[in-house]
Amino acid sequence: MEPSQEIFIEMKKVAISIWKDYDNKFGYATEKIKRVNSIENVSDNAMVFYRMFDHWNKQLMESKLSEEAINYINNNK
Repeated sequence: MEPSQEIFIEMKKVAISIWKDYDNKFGYATEKIKRVNSIENVSDNAMVFYRMFDHWNKQLMESKLSEEAINYINNNK
């Protein structure tokens, strides 16, 4: 299910903010951010932002999202 553009943008921004906190010594975070920026709001692509993370960072992402975005995630797990 495709989310609203607002939810898509919110999830994208939060994902990027989490990747920016990573050590970028070998360009790992830069590559992940580049990947996030290449994703368009088609089908359930917003879930890629969420699925890129391990359990701990999924929790972190959820802590930064609106209730609407969390509902979207829960309905698409």
